[in-house]
Amino acid sequence: MTLTTSRPPAVTARGTATRPRRTGRQWPLTVLLALVSILTVSPFLVMLILALSPPRELTVPHQWPDSLTFDNLIQTLTSAGFVGWTLNSLIYAGVSVVIILLTASMAGYAFAKKRFPGRDALMWALLATVMVPFQAMLIPMFVMVSSLDGVDTFWGMIVPTLANSQAVFLMRQFIKDLPDELFEAAKVDGASEWRIYWQIVVPLTKPILATLGIFVFLWHWNDFLWPLVVAQSDELRTLTVGLTTLKGEEHPLSLVMASAVISVVPCLLVFFLLQRYLVNSIAMTGLK
Repeated sequence: MTLTTSRPPAVTARGTATRPRRTGRQWPLTVLLALVSILTVSPFLVMLILALSPPRELTVPHQWPDSLTFDNLIQTLTSAGFVGWTLNSLIYAGVSVVIILLTASMAGYAFAKKRFPGRDALMWALLATVMVPFQAMLIPMFVMVSSLDGVDTFWGMIVPTLANSQAVFLMRQFIKDLPDELFEAAKVDGASEWRIYWQIVVPLTKPILATLGIFVFLWHWNDFLWPLVVAQSDELRTLTVGLTTLKGEEHPLSLVMASAVISVVPCLLVFFLLQRYLVNSIAMTGLK
């Protein structure tokens, strides 16, 4: 029987171990990722160039424009219609994020740590709703909202989108991995259910709440079909619906692209503000 021993790492004159150098086998992957990144960013660069181009009839930028100007961005920001659309989108997305995170975390805690009859069956029923296309539910939802006089109102636009089974499932899976000893110790100390939720569940689920908040904000900020159907007046138009009206009213393409560039800014701000929690959520998921 022979024993094999691993060769120790080489030691330099300074007494530090040197790791074997990696070969250049990773350069194809690096080139591939660089090409994919360029293809992904190029439409946004074209959109930015069109937004900074002088107001004229533009179709596709065959060549670099002769001059760049911020007049389109300034005109868009000072437009009363654009400001109103942006505020409507912020209300629609912001209120939806707060309510969905609150209800999804509560429901996820109940499905993960509570025992009640029909818990698993109810969870599967919620997951089954994910398989139904939104277009199939559009007419029934509109009929229900219309019967309750919710057409052309903020609550009629927000309330039907709050039942998010995907958010409940994500919260349930995350809370399910939390140690039961924490909740048992809190119950022994006499903590109420609300205190357990607010002081244990919410602090420990900040990474997944931030990640889910980014997704929900993007879903509602970019939502087009439901606001188009429900918000029938100009005062309740969201930004996505308003941008389509600019194109329909034959505005210069540079002005439309300037509005599109500004509409991306809130999404980038939300991502950069919450990216730390997003990375922590991915790291904690890998550790689990």
